[in-house]
Amino acid sequence: MLQPQPSSAEAVPTGTRVLIWKQDPGVGEIGIRKAFLPDQVLPGPRDTRIVITGLPPVSSNALGDFIVSPADAEAFDSVHTFAIVRQTLTMYQRNRGGAPLPWQWNGPTNTDPISVFPHAGVTANAFYDRNAKALKFFFFTKPGDPPTAPQIFTCRSLDIVAHETGHAVLDGLKPGWLGTGNPPQTGGLHESFGDLSAIFLALSQLDQVEAVVAQTKANLHDKSFLADLAEQFGAALGRPNGLRNADNDLKLSEVGNEVHALSQVFTGAIYDVLADIFAHERRVALKDDAAVLYQVGQYLAGLVVRAIIQSPPQGATFADVANRMRALVVVDKHPAYKAFITQQFTRREVLLAAEDGGDDTTLLAAVVNEPDAEQDRRGCCGTMLLAQEGEDEAALDSQYRRLAEAFGSVEAERSGEADIGELPAELR
Repeated sequence: MLQPQPSSAEAVPTGTRVLIWKQDPGVGEIGIRKAFLPDQVLPGPRDTRIVITGLPPVSSNALGDFIVSPADAEAFDSVHTFAIVRQTLTMYQRNRGGAPLPWQWNGPTNTDPISVFPHAGVTANAFYDRNAKALKFFFFTKPGDPPTAPQIFTCRSLDIVAHETGHAVLDGLKPGWLGTGNPPQTGGLHESFGDLSAIFLALSQLDQVEAVVAQTKANLHDKSFLADLAEQFGAALGRPNGLRNADNDLKLSEVGNEVHALSQVFTGAIYDVLADIFAHERRVALKDDAAVLYQVGQYLAGLVVRAIIQSPPQGATFADVANRMRALVVVDKHPAYKAFITQQFTRREVLLAAEDGGDDTTLLAAVVNEPDAEQDRRGCCGTMLLAQEGEDEAALDSQYRRLAEAFGSVEAERSGEADIGELPAELR
């Protein structure tokens, strides 16, 4: 007897289950869990936007899932890294109403995916490489440990993978922000967006949100894995709060032009805004705290992305993004949020209060870099250092072109074809 066929509304789902680190390996209370990716994933793993590279391809099981034992380190790391890059990209596409978000090189005639290298080599770093169209994650031995000690793999940290994917996402949205010709705060925005990507991705996963609420008793200023970024990596360097702590009180006057230090001012302000909005929206008699925090996290992620899109294509400052956030929450009919944003960015010396200059529509920047201020990228992840190298290469290319032109003039003189009237008077 023929069975009735499912209607289009009852179509069989095409997604796949994966086994991943749900946070950082240094966060033991969450550990390794299953997650579901609603998109089609092919052996590799790969899809139209992301391709795992440099390790043996991983195939799905009979159910179409990529459930790989952590004991098979290469296969597990491939699946985990792919999943976090995919979750980060999907999160930002949802923040933009589901519209595809291009990598920097994508266009009408270029749909190349990003290549992801989970085991790119030995060094304590990870980075996004625009020229190679790649994300590269390295591994290293904890300083002071013997060479035979277990290595730390940056690809196993949700924070690190989401951070570097954040760089790639932002480069697709604002390709003019990556170069060192921008003021220091533009570089700070790039690094901050990487850290915020890790925070927003954690807040997009209900199990992590619930764990944060339980760990902090719904007080986001209590110590938690949400504010501490890349705990395992940080511990290897002797830092108790991961590589960076988003729940900080840094002001612009307390940091220089080093991009990572600058980034923490912006990240800290956004984290404070998150805590303020969450406290404002809590209704414990009506809603579960985890449900509220999830909604607040998704709204704030979308708000930051919209503000960035509306900011200048080059030379953007913290004040540019903060002012656009203030304007957007008014359009969204959240006047209380405007007060939170204004307070936190004023407290950190990003914005001047209205009474100190200007009106309340667009607040003036409290700290403005000198026109010739240069970014200090010495403490940055490889993404920002590679951008510097790329510019160095471009500068060399320009010098090579000038040399070629000069050599051409010499050759013309040798052949007697040069226009002597174009030479300097003292050489005529």
